Amino acid sequence: MSNLSPNSPAELADLLRKASAHGHAVECGGNFSKALWGGPVREADLRISTAKLNTVLQYEPRDLTISVGAGMSYAALTRLVAGNRQMIPLDPPYASKATIGGVIATNLSGSRRRLFGTARDLVIGLQFATMEGKLVQSGGMVVKNVAGLDMGKLLIGSYGTLGVLTSINFKLIPTPPDKATFVRSFATAAEAVAERNRLLSSVLQPAGMDLLNPAASEILGHKGFLLVLPVGGSGVVIDRYKRELSSYHVAPNDMLMGRMAEFSATFLAQHAKGAVARISTRLQGLLPLLETEKRPLVVRAANGVAYLHLQNAREPFPGVLEAGEERQATVQWPEPGGDLAVMEKIKRMMDPQHLLNKGRLYGRI
Repeated sequence: MSNLSPNSPAELADLLRKASAHGHAVECGGNFSKALWGGPVREADLRISTAKLNTVLQYEPRDLTISVGAGMSYAALTRLVAGNRQMIPLDPPYASKATIGGVIATNLSGSRRRLFGTARDLVIGLQFATMEGKLVQSGGMVVKNVAGLDMGKLLIGSYGTLGVLTSINFKLIPTPPDKATFVRSFATAAEAVAERNRLLSSVLQPAGMDLLNPAASEILGHKGFLLVLPVGGSGVVIDRYKRELSSYHVAPNDMLMGRMAEFSATFLAQHAKGAVARISTRLQGLLPLLETEKRPLVVRAANGVAYLHLQNAREPFPGVLEAGEERQATVQWPEPGGDLAVMEKIKRMMDPQHLLNKGRLYGRI
């Protein structure tokens, strides 16, 4: 298999055009840090990396917008905008190695999605290369851009099965002047969920609201059902949280949130046959899941997305098998639903020969 790293979007598009003309299957990525996520590429004649597309294309700090090449690392991008007290609060795993294109293509996010949303809420434009050798621009550098069909939404979370991202435009979020992480342990799932419900109906608006079952809490050195609340704001805001959440422990630094962001990545690194399943439930459906599931479970408690950690990918699991080494031997997406037919139609339109990252979308696309 040939490994290629084009120096420009035009060169990348030309490589895809030639691959299509010769019927060559293509595996695309950035640093391939999230190769365990989604599905394994079934076959590839070429491996194309966007790592050299790593420059800042446009940065307007006063407008809170930035455009960067897809090969720029997420860590470098966050350091850059932090110099102007700005942030892109996606909190993806593999943050030190991941390219921003890979983060967007996999649509990975972390605790703070509760307040700031996912990539689809922060990306205001992007450019991608197609298997026809064309460069397509979607959106722009304006936060409120609603003109035309938003093709960018299709590319986000497509795992590179529709096109190859070459650049991404973001709206930036001002960094809060102060922050803290509030932690509280509960003896039962019912008590933890009751507290979650109380917080959701209160005036408090933490950036995140994560709930860990005892097996996951133990990995982080805690006990019981652990509720974790990252908070940002002025000193006055933080003081109010301290008053109203007096029964909580305040974590001394960002180490806990860093470990939360990398929880699944660390688990997979420690379990060669391990896997992560993503379970989507209604808010009221979290309690039965927490009460019955004994394997490590990390829940975005304010939106119902849960991540179940399996020591072996062949264990039974609900939901979608998100990540792991032995995914090819399992059905990753057992019940895709009616949306799959639409996804397959879009795939045929954009990659009719099925050459691009074949199988990468949970083995289905």
